[in-house]
Amino acid sequence: MPTAPRALILAAGVGRRLGGQNPAGAHLPKILLRFGGRSLLGRHLGILHECGVTDVTLVLGYGEADIRAELATLPGPKPSILVNPDFRRGSVVSLHAGRSVLESGAPVILMDGDVLYDRRLMARLVESELPNCLLLDREIEPGDEPVKLCISAGRIVDFHKRPQAPHEWHGESVGFFRFAPSVAAELAGRVATYAMGESSGMEYEEPIRDMMLEGPPDRFGFEDISGLPWTEIDFPEDVDKANALLPELVA
Repeated sequence: MPTAPRALILAAGVGRRLGGQNPAGAHLPKILLRFGGRSLLGRHLGILHECGVTDVTLVLGYGEADIRAELATLPGPKPSILVNPDFRRGSVVSLHAGRSVLESGAPVILMDGDVLYDRRLMARLVESELPNCLLLDREIEPGDEPVKLCISAGRIVDFHKRPQAPHEWHGESVGFFRFAPSVAAELAGRVATYAMGESSGMEYEEPIRDMMLEGPPDRFGFEDISGLPWTEIDFPEDVDKANALLPELVA
């Protein structure tokens, strides 16, 4: 019987771009934003448990006490907690703080904590036959902000906000990943090189991109979730977008 995946949720950041517009209260962590009366944190845990993922670890930093207080109010199994004291540096440092999950010998679901999404996205990722999988949405806003998955001949050829490789088309990465145990362990090693060196201010996507560009071309695949509702929450206008999506969610 296949080993159930473990989930690693990155939720250590400050969320500066939301600023004082954060409707959950000034400067609270984004994972505590509430939509339809439920925090993003509560929604993540509920959806993961529904999809059969019960071993969940949170990487916390900014607002740790507030997040722990929210966890105390939520039903069901409690996630494990790892703390990134250097949360004001790049997100690669937060991923490094979660290296014990990457090195655990289990498949890993890696997630950004600031996403509101339909349960079917997570089901698609958990149930995918691809051992190393990303989620791709063809509906992408123009500009440098979205992280792009670039596709040629059905394969991923680049993964960046400003891709460099020639490609036939691209979509937006949802910020959710599934890694096979060996790939998760390799990622832990690459992340350590970034986090403990001069690249500690980088985003965690950089070492994943390295593995994509340097490894076999079919090592990573993707599930196309176009048409399913989701949004990443970085700016005040994203909060409005998230609220507008609520009626469409299956959660």
